[in-house]
Amino acid sequence: MREATRQAIGRTGAALLGLLTLASAVILGFTQADAAPSAEDQAAAIPVAVAARLVEYDSGARLTFDLSAPVEGRAFALADPDRIVVDVPEVNFQIDPAVGRPQPGRALGGIVKSFRFGLLGPGKSRIVIDLNGPARIERLSTVAIAKGAQAARLQIDLGRCEPAVFLQSVKEAEQAPPPAETPAPIDGAAPSGPPVIVLDPGHGGVDGGAYGPPGVVEKTLVYDFSDELRKKLEAEHRYKIVMTRKGDEFVSLGDRVRIARDANAALLISIHADSLPETADVSGATVYTLADRASDAEAARVAEHENAADKAAGLQQAPDDPGVADILFDLKRRESRVYAHMFSRGVIGEWRMAGRLNRNPERSAGFMVLKAPDFPSVLLELGYLSNPQDVKALTSPEWRDKATNALVAAIDHLFAAQTAPDPKAQAVAGAPAQPAAVALPAPQADDKSGH
Repeated sequence: MREATRQAIGRTGAALLGLLTLASAVILGFTQADAAPSAEDQAAAIPVAVAARLVEYDSGARLTFDLSAPVEGRAFALADPDRIVVDVPEVNFQIDPAVGRPQPGRALGGIVKSFRFGLLGPGKSRIVIDLNGPARIERLSTVAIAKGAQAARLQIDLGRCEPAVFLQSVKEAEQAPPPAETPAPIDGAAPSGPPVIVLDPGHGGVDGGAYGPPGVVEKTLVYDFSDELRKKLEAEHRYKIVMTRKGDEFVSLGDRVRIARDANAALLISIHADSLPETADVSGATVYTLADRASDAEAARVAEHENAADKAAGLQQAPDDPGVADILFDLKRRESRVYAHMFSRGVIGEWRMAGRLNRNPERSAGFMVLKAPDFPSVLLELGYLSNPQDVKALTSPEWRDKATNALVAAIDHLFAAQTAPDPKAQAVAGAPAQPAAVALPAPQADDKSGH
């Protein structure tokens, strides 16, 4: 009898313990549900695009994206060049960007010239469709892949239209142009702390930049290069390093300049890679500085291409700054250009021992990203993704190590003579003293071929 009673009490205790455990689990579950989602949870909540297909027919075309979850989109038209832009919430595009580009000798389609996709900003992605002729959005919809399934297809249906109809849709989509920015005042007070070096990896997000062999994309290559350069400069503990983008995201040209100015930059280096598919023998690195007039036709071509980055991302081109008549402002701009040329020659001198240089490595043109007057800035084209030898080098860790070492040395030389500020120089320039001149190699004579 006593044994039976003990067994009953034991069973009751075990049951109570089980109930307490279940209650604790339920309470803990509610607590975890109420907590802020982790970064992993947030990433998992972003829809993933796994495939894209373009199908064209007589009067229209359909572009389809296969997604892990449905999204809502907004479409509008832009001209010069003619494009259809589709904005969606952030999507993780796990798709080879080559799917949206025509292959040599084969057009992508009669209506669609090309298309691209990627991150535009935090929480926002964009699809840009370049058109061969006037077309309009007939339908933008998301349909389930299967009944009751979470996976869905984003379908963009385009139809041919008259030019007047397309221009009307562009007019409806246009927004008031942003007001012209007033240049930040130059107060002559030196910012405290170490010199700020701004590294600007070109392109990003929806704007892939130039493309080489399968898997070689400018935006990724130049970001990896810039990030390694950042680490080496930070290891010296002599500079503060600012990157204009953190990862694969799109940053407009105006925002890149604004980031540098807000950081009180002492130097900006915009890093890119070029491509000339029709002339695969052109190779080597080129350093560009700002000029009101391009040094040659090739420099003008590169500037036109890089200045179209905002258009590639489906943005309206911002109006060009007409300039400022202020004398102090103009003096500062001239001084910055002088130091930019000094740094350009320094980079070329160091690069000779690290990698290939273009036959005409020192050029100038009207690059929008170099137009800030407050600090010297250069645009470095690492090489040509259309040249097999350059591609082999640019994708090599050994080459990247040598090339970033060359840039670190050029930066160190530029700032090596920066000691105590010269009050007279500050009074003339109206700005903090810049690095004093250092011994640099003489510029090369222009190559007659233009490359």
